[in-house]
Amino acid sequence: MKITIPTQIVEERIFFIRGVRVMIDRDLAELYGVETKYLNRQVKRNIDRFPKEFMLQLSIEEKNELVTNWHRFESLKHSTKLPYGFTENGVAMLATVLRSDRAIKISIHIIKTFVKLRQVISSHKELASQLNKLEDKVDNHDTAIKAIFEAIQQLIKQPKEPKKRIGYKINER
Repeated sequence: MKITIPTQIVEERIFFIRGVRVMIDRDLAELYGVETKYLNRQVKRNIDRFPKEFMLQLSIEEKNELVTNWHRFESLKHSTKLPYGFTENGVAMLATVLRSDRAIKISIHIIKTFVKLRQVISSHKELASQLNKLEDKVDNHDTAIKAIFEAIQQLIKQPKEPKKRIGYKINER
């Protein structure tokens, strides 16, 4: 059974909530090919496998923000149930509780996408750090160049007072 889901689709379903990258239960259920209530039921039956580092329940404000920003969450607008967000580890654990070949393959694909995003973010941080260092160097060089130009301008300026002559003055009579 070959399952192909474009990486971009998985990337679009990863959100940054409370400082953690998560996927919402509805998106995961869709990818796994199961109903959301079935996915959540399996999680509740195996709740010991999902500590707070693996799963979080969204607040009302977070749910409303999802509904406002993403059309696919429109059905959550009037729902009284708050959705769950699963971290990378939670996604891996979901494959064990759903016990299907599709869930295992999709979880592997999702985890690879999480890893790829982490690498991209890491490289962006490194690039930003290098740009900051370069900017500091340029600022230091700007200061040094400015000092050089000021020194050159001082040398070029014509003195305002006439120079005093050095030596003997011969009186002509």
